[in-house]
Amino acid sequence: MNILEKERKLNELLSQVDKLGKGDSVLNLKKEIEAYKLNEMTKLTAWDRVLLARHSSRPRALEYINYLSPDFIELHGDRLFRDDKSIVGGIGTIDGIPFTIIAQQKGNTIEENIERNFAMPHPEGYRKALRLMKQAEKFKRPIITMIDTPGAYPGIGAEERGQGQAIAMNLLEMSNLTVPVIAIVIGEGGSGGALALGLANKVLMLENSIYSILSPEGYATILWKDSSKAIKAAEVMKLTSYDLKEFEIIDGIIKEPLGGAHFDREETFKRTKKAILDEYFKLRRLSGTELHYQRNNKVRNYGFLQRFNYENLGGLNNDKY
Repeated sequence: MNILEKERKLNELLSQVDKLGKGDSVLNLKKEIEAYKLNEMTKLTAWDRVLLARHSSRPRALEYINYLSPDFIELHGDRLFRDDKSIVGGIGTIDGIPFTIIAQQKGNTIEENIERNFAMPHPEGYRKALRLMKQAEKFKRPIITMIDTPGAYPGIGAEERGQGQAIAMNLLEMSNLTVPVIAIVIGEGGSGGALALGLANKVLMLENSIYSILSPEGYATILWKDSSKAIKAAEVMKLTSYDLKEFEIIDGIIKEPLGGAHFDREETFKRTKKAILDEYFKLRRLSGTELHYQRNNKVRNYGFLQRFNYENLGGLNNDKY
């Protein structure tokens, strides 16, 4: 039984509470619900976390932004082609501290997802993000990025307008920033489309988010020529927050309420805000040169850390997988 099936059963139990009203039977049912949550919704596989990262009710970037910074002002366009709505960016304050906030935005309905291109940015989206990062550098504003994308848009038009070059320029320019950069994976972190906003001093992940070179379905198709083996692929890929923290690819995990962020949005937002400010207060003690060095040194160590952990884990056991 995967996490979505468990959630459906939990919702059935919750609906019974509403029907029963008050009394001992309701109290007993509530105890049963809490026991079910503790016993079943804490035993999550890698695939469960993939399903939660993609959950249709999972909080979107703008919900985080509106909670963190009620005075947020969105800025539009890349000054070259158009405004890409899959990336939202602008300026806002968090507890009186000005930040530049850049995020990948999914929709809550089919219509919104079409408008936002399912959070798969075009080159102009990444160029808009880069424009705002350069503006933040000029005015010495710290930067927050929120990652939630299956990957950069792979369409012909995007390729014609320089998708790969746009991502590469973001990586190059982000490596040279002298202001604090904090990246948070709030849902899916897919491929270079996620990495283009992820070259940061501190990288955090929501507990049930994922961060990987491609989707489990894509990985299974390439490795085993069978996309139905995505569940197995998710385990092999080590794409969960706990895997990546162990490999030292990310710096911290933001715990989610039992069952996922959508079960208690406000608590998730509070924990995210605390994590951001905790990291910011540490980073602001560093000079621009130190921030630049720390960020670049962190990225240069990725290959060594992955290789070291891979070898110590014994590599891929092809007989098993």
